[in-house]
Amino acid sequence: MSSVAAPADSAALNEARGDMRHVVARLERLPYCSWHLKMRLIICTAWFFDAFDSIAIAVVLPPLIGMWHLNPQHIGPLIGIGFLGQLFGAVAFGWIAERWGRRRSMLATLLIFSVGALACAAATSYDMLFWLRFIQGIGLGGEIPLMAAYVNEFAHAKGRGRFSISIQILFSIGLLAVALVGVYVVPHWGWQWMFIIGAIPALVAIPMRAVLPESPRWLASQGRYDEADRALSQIEAIAGREGMPLPALPADLPAIAEARPRVADLFKGIYLRRTITVWLLWIGAYFVSYGITAWMPSLFRAVYHLPVQQSLIYGLINNVFGLAGAFLALYLIEAIGRRRMFIVSLGGCCVFLLSFAFLPQLSAAGTLIVATCGFFFLSSTLLSLATYTAEIYPTHLRALGGGVASAWQRGASVVGTTVVGWVLPYYGINAVFVMFGLFALMGAIVAAGFAVETRAQVLERVSPVV
Repeated sequence: MSSVAAPADSAALNEARGDMRHVVARLERLPYCSWHLKMRLIICTAWFFDAFDSIAIAVVLPPLIGMWHLNPQHIGPLIGIGFLGQLFGAVAFGWIAERWGRRRSMLATLLIFSVGALACAAATSYDMLFWLRFIQGIGLGGEIPLMAAYVNEFAHAKGRGRFSISIQILFSIGLLAVALVGVYVVPHWGWQWMFIIGAIPALVAIPMRAVLPESPRWLASQGRYDEADRALSQIEAIAGREGMPLPALPADLPAIAEARPRVADLFKGIYLRRTITVWLLWIGAYFVSYGITAWMPSLFRAVYHLPVQQSLIYGLINNVFGLAGAFLALYLIEAIGRRRMFIVSLGGCCVFLLSFAFLPQLSAAGTLIVATCGFFFLSSTLLSLATYTAEIYPTHLRALGGGVASAWQRGASVVGTTVVGWVLPYYGINAVFVMFGLFALMGAIVAAGFAVETRAQVLERVSPVV
């Protein structure tokens, strides 16, 4: 990579403050230091509890089925309403983050889902928990696309995928943690404690989140170059104190045009194909994911009549394999790239789930084995989609594009978790998994035919303003 000297005088610094291209150059040459580690730890704390709170309903439902006399037609909407709230939150905060900034929007979403979790713990009826889950979902839905945009905007082009998803692995760990904690907490302390546990650590993260600066890329996109310079200078000073000299500024970066966010821009030029492609990938992956993880304990409870604790343990086993698949993504995302990883992940998932079309109804253990193998493959896509979506849009559309794409994820989760409640009584458990397999197949076909590769490319080159 060709380079020019790092800015050493006030004229060069003024140039860096007043040009989006130079802000990007400073971010690309900035050595990873303790600040980047602190930032990722703060972000991943909320990511962990986002997963914990999103799927806590899965381990809460088995005892509520008996207490509140719930049937599958009750269970599906109670799972789905949280995702409907997430749909609204993803769109609303994707738009807000382009105007308020990433940091303030993340704080708002964190507060909403933390307080919402505490409110859910106080629910005394099905209807009350139903609507409180909707409110909590607004915060949960807004959180993930904003965090993905923020982290990506500090990452170097080379190795950006691994840099970003190394913290997103905490989402998969959160899914495992809720199953693990639920096995003990629900039978011994009561279902309310799942929501309390999910809320308290997230509230602790709020003051930590407040110490993070606004994204310099976003500040520059708003013409706030002095603030972008101050944020970058603080991080550069930390790197300097840690003995990491700043290399020369890279000079072979693309010209960067400034623009204001408009929803219509998601469908212009190269972004029309990207937008539709990533929407279908989110739909295919998360129709399956939350359908399986949210329903797994209840399926074993309702279909096989297993005890509550054994149903929760089976859900835990599924999430253990999901975590193993998520760790695999840390290697695959840079080794074979995003597009090929999506093909392998979604393709492998659909093979296992579609096999239910040719199998008799298995025992509980047999169903667990086949479904869990499918979920193992799927997890690589689940971990990587937020990072990929943030890569395929320019800065002024990154949070908005991620929010709208994530809204399709939430919509698919609403439909997927709700439809299970209608398919299961009439067509059986095998039909449920075949339905999931068809959506995974759709995602694999879309990835193979239309996904663009973003590995090792500067964000502004792979996603220019058009």
